[in-house]
Amino acid sequence: MRVLITGHNGYIGSVMAPLLKSAGHDVVGLDSFFFEDCTLGQDSDPVPALRKDLRDVSISDLQGFDAVVHLAALCNDPIGDLHPEWTHEINHEASVRLARLAREAGVARYLYASSCSMYGASGGDDLLTEDAPLRPLTPYAVSKVRTEEDVSKLADSAFSPVFMRNATAYGVSPRLRADVVLNNLVCWAHTIGRIRLNSDGSAWRPLVHVQDISRAFAAALAAPRETIHNQAFNVGANGENYQVHELAQIVLDTVPGCSVEYAGEAGPDPRSYRVDFSRLGRAFPDLKPQWNASFGAKDLFDALQEAQITLSDFQGRKYIRLTQIRHLIGRGLLDATLRWVRQ
Repeated sequence: MRVLITGHNGYIGSVMAPLLKSAGHDVVGLDSFFFEDCTLGQDSDPVPALRKDLRDVSISDLQGFDAVVHLAALCNDPIGDLHPEWTHEINHEASVRLARLAREAGVARYLYASSCSMYGASGGDDLLTEDAPLRPLTPYAVSKVRTEEDVSKLADSAFSPVFMRNATAYGVSPRLRADVVLNNLVCWAHTIGRIRLNSDGSAWRPLVHVQDISRAFAAALAAPRETIHNQAFNVGANGENYQVHELAQIVLDTVPGCSVEYAGEAGPDPRSYRVDFSRLGRAFPDLKPQWNASFGAKDLFDALQEAQITLSDFQGRKYIRLTQIRHLIGRGLLDATLRWVRQ
């Protein structure tokens, strides 16, 4: 297939693009390149790319593609809180517009990177299927819910959207993020020998490695239309639901000599959810997760040691997405609409 990946230069995309290329697809990227120099190592297998803001994509950019894999987004809650209008405009409006243009251009399959964060205030008692009530708590999660709702309405006999609700990502990537929970805990342990928790650790989170996310998207690209058409899939594994204090224990067991510290008066995080991934397993019986949190924490710790990552590195702009966005704004490189002033 000829595949366009938006956000190919990001945390997940820089793992997924070479994986899809190695599977035999003709892969082209599209990215704003906000995080181009936020690297941990080198891209393993770069792909040709369009340097373009998602909001400025035209139908001509999409013609000739069999599928669009849409990863590009303002990627977490702190950025959403910085300027909620940006998250709505980019994550929701531009994503729906992209789907509409893709359909008009004759693109048959549209894989949307959604998120389990849309279950946000669901508690931890029951495993949540794709049919569970959606209770988003943040602008980021709201944008995912609204995009699914609107893109689903575009489905027809020629255009198949698929909604891949990723669990919380972790793991090594050429564009590492240290602002996702397991990566963050490993970075604290590696740099200062203490694992910092900003809550009481009781909240539940489903986790999935970036490589397993990428393999799930590859499976959805290759699947028969009737397997995936206009459906949502939770992406992860049932055994990978953890309370945050369990993740802290995994990191304690991984990084020698570290300890755990809780923020003063730390209370429960209202974002707590356990997720059921059975639909993914039924649709793709050959898709087995290759990673778990323990294996991923060890792999990341080894990578941080090899790269000699320091506390200033970890807390700097390269690995914290909000810090990088503020850096670009502060230098006058991004304007008030979050577009490049000069390139």
